[in-house]
Amino acid sequence: MTARPLRFAFTHISRRLWAGGYNYQRNLFAALARFLPGELVPVVLAGTKAEENELAELAAIPGVEVVRSEAFDGQPGLAAALALGVDGGAAAAFRSARVDVVVEAARFFGWRLPIPAVAWIPDLQHRSLPQLFPRAARWRREIGFRVQIASGRTIMLSSESAFRDFRTCYPRAGNRVKVVRFATQPAAAFLNTDPSEVIATYKLPANYFYLPNQFYRHKNHQLVVDALTILKGRGVDVVVAASGSTEDRREPGYYDLVNSEIQQRGLETHFRHLGVIPLPHVYALLRASIALLNPSRFEGWSTTVEEAKSFGVPMILSDIDVHREQTSGAARYFAVDDPAALADHLMQAAREAQGPIVRHVIPHQDGHVRAFAANFAATMRQAAGQDEPAEVGSKR
Repeated sequence: MTARPLRFAFTHISRRLWAGGYNYQRNLFAALARFLPGELVPVVLAGTKAEENELAELAAIPGVEVVRSEAFDGQPGLAAALALGVDGGAAAAFRSARVDVVVEAARFFGWRLPIPAVAWIPDLQHRSLPQLFPRAARWRREIGFRVQIASGRTIMLSSESAFRDFRTCYPRAGNRVKVVRFATQPAAAFLNTDPSEVIATYKLPANYFYLPNQFYRHKNHQLVVDALTILKGRGVDVVVAASGSTEDRREPGYYDLVNSEIQQRGLETHFRHLGVIPLPHVYALLRASIALLNPSRFEGWSTTVEEAKSFGVPMILSDIDVHREQTSGAARYFAVDDPAALADHLMQAAREAQGPIVRHVIPHQDGHVRAFAANFAATMRQAAGQDEPAEVGSKR
């Protein structure tokens, strides 16, 4: 007799607010459908006002169920879950959807939640870069993590770097901790767009660098502006095409500050912000770029780096632990506060560029995505009490 598929719940992550989180869900669900069909059912819980197009894209993945509920509207307060011990509305929605395991992503449903829960902690940025968080936001995040730990949640991390940070910040935590590294293989439907047409649509030159990061301060766009200023002074013509949302609830005016610097320095033709663009356009620009550029000061496990790896796109990355972990040294690196080093890398890579090139998914990428799906599935099964032998990358 075939066992019933394990049903796990994930709350919807808005692409507008956190593109990396949305892409994580989309790629995870696709990987499970491809490599473990019928074994796990992702149940996406969304508020009544969630973006219809985003939910439709997730629902189109085989096996994914989408459930709308008022319990997931707005920004629920941590205080309610702490005071009552359970988020009653969310718990009722989980029961109605016959959920076996809940994945808590930046939300705590209470220590009395009657369903096993896994706390997904992509990173501990608030501990490494506390100055980038308003005091209230920093403490809300810290308290949330601490109550998840105290409630005995299984902790799911995205990198060995995050695992080291977790052990440093919470040395007494006795929770089961799993490292589940993200891997991606974009759907074929997203790769049918002709990159030359996309390049023409955004009026980009044939050779450009691609920076698909949301405009958060820790993403370090200012360093790119400084590097382009150096190159302009050298008479070197380099173009960086940037895409991503300009919305940051922690610092609403950050994009305006960066854009003001671009205009004051006369870099409008060198730094091109394209806004939030369709995913087929993202992949087209990535595949045809000279290199992916990621100057971030902090990452849990960079989605943009994984996507570049899947196509064999060269990378110019900030020299942080997780970037080294993700690329095993196969990139050009620069310090997060060294615009001259970044300028040198951009200049050298631009000179080495051999004209327009369109890359395709690299061989053996299936194996990376298969491992991601298997490790995630094993984590869900163990949290649900369906223990299996420890998988590669697990921490007990």
